[in-house]
Amino acid sequence: MTRKKKSKSNKGISNLTNTILSILKKDRNQSFNYKQIAAKLGVNDASSRNQIIKKLHELLAKKEIEEVERGKYKAIVNTEYHVGKLDMAARGSGYIISDDFDEDVYIASNNINKALNGDEVEFYVYKRRKKGKFEGEITNIINRAKSEYVGVIQVHKNYAFVVVDGGKMYTDIFVPINKINKAEDGDKVLVLLEDWPDKADSPNGKVLKVLGKPGEHNTEIHSILAEYGLPYEFPHEVEEFADKLDTSITKEEIAKRRDMRDALTFTIDPKDAKDFDDALSFEVMNNGLYEIGIHIADVSHYLQEGTVLDDEAYERATSVYLVDRVVPMLPEVLSNNACSLRPHEEKYTFSAVFQINDKAEVKNQWFGRTVTYSDARFAYEEAQAIIESKTNTIPIEVSLTGKEYQTDQKIADAVLKMDELAKIMRRKRMKDGAISFDKVEVKFDLDEQANPVGVYFKTSKDANKLIEEFMLLANRKVAEFIGKQSPKKTFIYRVHDEPDESKLAALQGIVSKFGYKLNFKDRNSISSSLNGLLRDVQGKKEQNLVDTLTIRSMSKAEYTTNNIGHYGLAFDYYSHFTSPIRRYPDVMAHRLLQHYLDGGKSANEDVYEDKCVHSSNMENLATKAERDSIKYMQIRFMEDHKNEEFVGVISGVTDWGIYVEIISNKCEGMVSVRDMNDDHYQFDESQYVMVGKKTGMTYQLGDEVVVKVKNTDLVKKHLDFNLIGKPKN
Repeated sequence: MTRKKKSKSNKGISNLTNTILSILKKDRNQSFNYKQIAAKLGVNDASSRNQIIKKLHELLAKKEIEEVERGKYKAIVNTEYHVGKLDMAARGSGYIISDDFDEDVYIASNNINKALNGDEVEFYVYKRRKKGKFEGEITNIINRAKSEYVGVIQVHKNYAFVVVDGGKMYTDIFVPINKINKAEDGDKVLVLLEDWPDKADSPNGKVLKVLGKPGEHNTEIHSILAEYGLPYEFPHEVEEFADKLDTSITKEEIAKRRDMRDALTFTIDPKDAKDFDDALSFEVMNNGLYEIGIHIADVSHYLQEGTVLDDEAYERATSVYLVDRVVPMLPEVLSNNACSLRPHEEKYTFSAVFQINDKAEVKNQWFGRTVTYSDARFAYEEAQAIIESKTNTIPIEVSLTGKEYQTDQKIADAVLKMDELAKIMRRKRMKDGAISFDKVEVKFDLDEQANPVGVYFKTSKDANKLIEEFMLLANRKVAEFIGKQSPKKTFIYRVHDEPDESKLAALQGIVSKFGYKLNFKDRNSISSSLNGLLRDVQGKKEQNLVDTLTIRSMSKAEYTTNNIGHYGLAFDYYSHFTSPIRRYPDVMAHRLLQHYLDGGKSANEDVYEDKCVHSSNMENLATKAERDSIKYMQIRFMEDHKNEEFVGVISGVTDWGIYVEIISNKCEGMVSVRDMNDDHYQFDESQYVMVGKKTGMTYQLGDEVVVKVKNTDLVKKHLDFNLIGKPKN
């Protein structure tokens, strides 16, 4: 690929009026003469200069520009400028999302002015498009969303280009040959965008890292992490610092804590869990109440502020869960050892201890640092077996040991009583307006080389919900304890705003295609209506689609010091306290709670709000990386099933094709309208339907169809289907 050269011919310069205005408006505080404008246009012949001079005089006469001194011009700014975020679409055009407008503002490709996807930009709106839509032009780039990109390098003799992954980058990145960092033609690389000169068609960059050959497993996984700026290894100095930590349990430290080693304590986690950051204790008290402790690994004991270890944890802010690996927030010496509440080991913990009656009402509460001893470790399947059988016998097919065994009767009784209490708490939450999201999770069976050999679905059962309810209780009560204090104290809240009305209306429009009705009269009717919908679709072919669309209609949960409550959980106060091994906000919550228990003054709100914003941003990036890794693994899985036919559900309809989600494995791919050869299909936007012009055949959201794999692209993460037709039944 070579750079295009500017024409030096005597032909008229195209779109000269808009180009000059764009130059002047972009730097509207600066004046330009005709030579400077010619330089920006990359022209230097007499004919071009004369065209510019003539056009400047025309614009001056029309009072669109002003002459501030002899031969120097400025734009007359009678336009209101706005700020927003650019969302690139296909073919180089885009939309700006701005708080100043109720709808997105369309930006044509010739008005993007070197902005890139996600950039914060200044723009003005100059007209309304057809159907009353806004259209505008970007005048300034305020903040680049990112400076590092992943792509495939094309190496030429004296230069190279990086073709960036994904469909939202409309330009390649030019790399001088001395900045390719030993990359070879065709390598996947991480490239830094350094600058974008005015006259250049492409930005300039340099290769930071060679990731490997496209399509190879580790290359693609590392590419996903690099795409979102997420690390996959710890710096040497951080590992070294962690390895030198004193992780012993000492008498001196125990003396500073509440000793709960004699309380019956156990963990319930996934079968393949490597770290256990929470445990439950259970005791029946003489007054008939149940003392239940939620014990969380005391990460903040080891993670001291101002250290390289804490700085690294803060920057990461979260562990990242990809399909074949976990990229931890903390080094293994902490996450899998010192801070893991492993069975038959004493550990430092931070605890929320509650005295609860048979109605699941909290009668007393205590928060503080403890030392605990875990008596047993259960997998969810083992705890579920106890709940279902009402006994302490765990059958061979669900046991961790691979053989049938009986656990301690006291522990079995504790699990059964806590399950009973958890169900009461859950019913109360639902009655108060909580939304019951039990979305099916797609999981993969991987062989030793991380090849997907099977797909299974993870569903939430009573044992999962038992743990969930007690973690929710701890998170809620900690937030309530701080949030209700007077004067107000700075704290880290996990908040969830009410859903947007327009998104709910869009959801109603889609689910009505499946015959479901929603009632959005008031807050209570919204939550009960959504719960009814989620309940009604369980087990149906459209369940995953409706679950996904319902989640998307919700506002995003985020971290903030400004408490507005948690709509989805129906809590007035909520925080994250229970997972400090994998979430930095939980570490901050521990520190602040201990600070206030010690009588400390309110912490600096601005400092913690900045930390909340960073944590929310990193969580968002980690979520995107996790989704990309699932998509990648789905495509790898489908590579081995190219000759099979699958029944799927139409999960999206657009003017370029239909998206189909296979029922048996939840893999989603696209059928291009160009490949629907049995008719000429047209997209009806109002009905989310593709209609055949001759036959009247329709393909609409929710229809079952039969598809076959056409193409799998691991590099672009695209899965394309051929449409066989509708099932014959």
